[in-house]
Amino acid sequence: MKKLIKFSALSLLLLVAVAACSSNDEASSSGSGETSDSSAPSDKSGVTIGVESNFTSMDPHDTNDNQSYSAQSAMLEGLLGFDEDLNIVPVLAKDYSVNEDSTEFTFQLKEGITFHDDSPFNAEAVKANLDRLTDPDAQLRRSSLFELVKSTEVVDEYTVKVILEKPFGAMANNFAHPAAAMISPKSIENSEDIGQEPVGTGPFEFEEWQSGDHVTLVKNEDYREKGLPKTEQITFKVVPESGSRVAMLQTKEVDYVTSVSPSQVEDLDDKDGITIQNEPGLLVRYISMNTMKEPFDNPKVRQAMNYAIDKEAYAKVVYNGYATTLKSSIAPDTQHYSEQENTYSYDPEKAKELLSEAGYPDGFETTIWGGTSSIKQKMMEFYKQQLSQVGITLNVVPMEGGTLNDNIWGVENPEDAELELYNGGWSPSTADADWGMRPLFSENSFPPQAYNTAYYANEQVNELLQKGLQTADDEERAQYYAEAQEIIWKDAPWVFLAVPDMIYGSRDYVQGVDMLPSGVLDLKNAEIVSP
Repeated sequence: MKKLIKFSALSLLLLVAVAACSSNDEASSSGSGETSDSSAPSDKSGVTIGVESNFTSMDPHDTNDNQSYSAQSAMLEGLLGFDEDLNIVPVLAKDYSVNEDSTEFTFQLKEGITFHDDSPFNAEAVKANLDRLTDPDAQLRRSSLFELVKSTEVVDEYTVKVILEKPFGAMANNFAHPAAAMISPKSIENSEDIGQEPVGTGPFEFEEWQSGDHVTLVKNEDYREKGLPKTEQITFKVVPESGSRVAMLQTKEVDYVTSVSPSQVEDLDDKDGITIQNEPGLLVRYISMNTMKEPFDNPKVRQAMNYAIDKEAYAKVVYNGYATTLKSSIAPDTQHYSEQENTYSYDPEKAKELLSEAGYPDGFETTIWGGTSSIKQKMMEFYKQQLSQVGITLNVVPMEGGTLNDNIWGVENPEDAELELYNGGWSPSTADADWGMRPLFSENSFPPQAYNTAYYANEQVNELLQKGLQTADDEERAQYYAEAQEIIWKDAPWVFLAVPDMIYGSRDYVQGVDMLPSGVLDLKNAEIVSP
């Protein structure tokens, strides 16, 4: 493991304050009363992965969470992808070229590939997918990744040219995003089935999805790469409680868990055939504040919220030190990151002063929405305890994934949004500042179009994000994104919290399950091996 951080007295006190909502999350591995050996089970049941929340969709063009992308990426592939170091690599494309001003991307496609329904993969299939992604009437959540695409042209059966309206040097990153996965054209014709029964070209095929319980994928016997896949099936088991996921890992009910509670790391690592790993990621944690609603339309209130929450204590209490405090609106490993000078250090007196200046000397009452997993409820109880110290009464409302999505992204008009605060997290799977910022801070990204749950609107930020989007000059892009980060930080549409490590665990007999920095799993080489 990379780091073990001991609790300070303050952290221990805060941990007690939030323990009531997270007793299962805090249980040690010995609490299950079970022991286990490291012998490998039969591969007949394949690899079972414990995940913390329900899946939202099997349609990559209309998905907004990395967990769903983990399942989709085993079934569907894109023209390009990322390796474990976030280098862009060809997948369904054999090669690609870009013209001098980054307005034309020409892809040479691999030949002889078929979709799971035996439809051919060719230039026409690519065009069908990109036409769908760029169709404004489709109202797909990931369409903003491809808003600069002017047209997609079939050059010949295995050559396709994508023409952009304006230069964009990072467009290859967007093609490598899991949202650019290729779906069978037959599925596109019957689009109502895509979200439930995806058809791709990947090493695994869709078998079953029982919402709230599991998703099962089975081996693609005709996969083009010799020797792959190496396991008969992949099963994702939905287990919201961290303590339950860990107990299932110990008893081999699951073979891999995508999210381990930081408090359980020391008790689990290298014990009973279990290995825990942690890696820095691209995910940022924040509380978005609806800037169209009082009192969050006042920047002094938003700044006060930032001073009122102890980010260092948050990293220790919620993540046991497996996190760093957020010092910009994107994570340090995101391209064109710019660290901010004023870090909103914990200062409750400053928070009270700002609240008084904003006309709220006695504080106010507000509500936060968030997920139902142990760690997310723990976060929100932490916020409640912290904000109470400056007179802010926080009502915590956990919601299941589908309900949360409906309540946030089911609202067509910003004025109708009931959202006040949102316990959010964002990982830009392109690893580029554009996708780390534009979907969250552009005025064109209000729900349901994208993910600006703060309903934040700043003309200068809009202009800078568009300039960054429309140039192929990397130095210019760095300048635009640095300026935008500075403005966003001062405007504070978020409470900027932390960059958590990715912490995941597996049985020693599992190999080939790779967690990418984006938080998406690469399962192509997954297998069960004998010790």
